[in-house]
Amino acid sequence: SGAHLNPVVTLALWLDGALEGAQVGVYMLAQLLGAAAGTTTNYIFHKTHYDITEDAASIRGSFCTSPAIKSTWNNFFSELAGAFVLMFVIFYISDGAFEMAGEEVPVGLGSVGALPVGILVWVIGLGLGGTTGYAINPARDLGPRIMHQLLPIKNKMDSGWDYAWIPVIAPLCGSALAYAVKEWLLMTV
Repeated sequence: SGAHLNPVVTLALWLDGALEGAQVGVYMLAQLLGAAAGTTTNYIFHKTHYDITEDAASIRGSFCTSPAIKSTWNNFFSELAGAFVLMFVIFYISDGAFEMAGEEVPVGLGSVGALPVGILVWVIGLGLGGTTGYAINPARDLGPRIMHQLLPIKNKMDSGWDYAWIPVIAPLCGSALAYAVKEWLLMTV
């Protein structure tokens, strides 16, 4: 799979022609199930802590994102921008080459490519995390949100379904936009 655990990456790679259409749904389902399994494992390991925690917002916050201040378009743009930056940078540090002005230009960091991506996710969190909790990964938010709804968690609040569309749709839009901008830049250079 190239070790991408994020539907944002899956979508962008499909748009870029690196994945076949049939793979996209399978990858995204696996990413969603992986996030759900991970959060369920975390819940099992920390169940005694969840049982004594009375702050329902903290409980939900350990499962899924929630904005500090609900502002639909601000929250949407924050998630879109974070995913755009993530995918745009990934395009330019990934292995391979781009054709620019008729010449192959090698790019990529090889096996150390995951390190700058991890640092980038941290930087995105520092810059944009305060507004939404920065999902920038639809599976990371939706899978745990579903498990928050399903698990018998003591003292839990609603799972925030009125907000749930933002950390799913906005990052995918940011991913598609990153691909479009990359393609536009390659055509104009």
